[in-house]
Amino acid sequence: MQTRACVLHSAKDLRIENVPVAEMGDEQVLVRIGAGGICGSDLHYYLDGGFGVVRLQENFIPGHEVAGTVEAVGSKVTKVKPGDRIALNPSRPCGHCKFCQAGEQQHCADMWFYGSAMRFPHSQGAFREQIVVEEFQCEPVGDTVSLGEAACCEPLAVALHVTQRAGSLTGKRILVTGAGPIGALVVAAARYAGALEVMAIDLHDAALKKAGEMGATRTLNVSQGLGLKADEFTAEKGYFDVAIECTGAGAVIRDLLPVLRPRGHLIQVGQTGDVPLPINAIVGKELCVVGAFRFHGEYALAARLLKEGRINVKPIITATLPFERAVEAFEMAADRKAHMKVQLTF
Repeated sequence: MQTRACVLHSAKDLRIENVPVAEMGDEQVLVRIGAGGICGSDLHYYLDGGFGVVRLQENFIPGHEVAGTVEAVGSKVTKVKPGDRIALNPSRPCGHCKFCQAGEQQHCADMWFYGSAMRFPHSQGAFREQIVVEEFQCEPVGDTVSLGEAACCEPLAVALHVTQRAGSLTGKRILVTGAGPIGALVVAAARYAGALEVMAIDLHDAALKKAGEMGATRTLNVSQGLGLKADEFTAEKGYFDVAIECTGAGAVIRDLLPVLRPRGHLIQVGQTGDVPLPINAIVGKELCVVGAFRFHGEYALAARLLKEGRINVKPIITATLPFERAVEAFEMAADRKAHMKVQLTF
């Protein structure tokens, strides 16, 4: 059996082609994909053929933010049944390495993650009409949310993992730098976690408007003026309890230290290269610098929060196109001033 898929041959060379559908095993599920969101990593593959040392070395199906409907199940599958609408967890840890055994599956030594060229052969993605998956990847979302909303489970899981790494946020003042899709979802996750105040900063008013719709109590455009250097943020050794950095920009990271209160937390989400840090400020204020990478158990939580209507992701979905227009959709997604999350329908 074959199905249609988005296949990237090289940078800017994205085609709709037929690809094989794997045979379904006893513990596997056949899913018809209904919606998929274009992520920043998908864009890197499309625009540049990769990022850093990670380069495309073979034809590649992108996509890891997807949801769909169960079409068939293996004889040993009990979690879902045909007709169920599911969010599809793109993370497939091995379950056997020391990290998986320690409950740190996001650091699996043999991870297969949809739409990733970090290994070769590449881990093919899910921008296709049909796909065979493992039972544990399927998270039912019920009938009240759209498949487009359900496809936001993956970035929401990232945001929930970020807030988990920050510790208790109840009653705290939170700063989120970068109001793109992840930043906006971090705002929502922080509010869900009990933050008293969540301020989002960005260079674009459109992104800040979306952050406000996701629950930010205050937004600030830092493209001009003092920005975070204003006295209200730097006086008395800082204003914020937690800064969640989603841009990866070195200048932004350095600007955060003066606005963090002593023993505050800097959670680094955005990825970048080598960045010099004012170590004396970290030591003198006893700051805690923490990284946040992917997710594991948070995916099931994300699906439940969407299913129960506890977090609304609709504001971040700014465009939806049929996957036959994938090239147009990728070009739209590259325009951050106009779009936040562009999705494909299948």
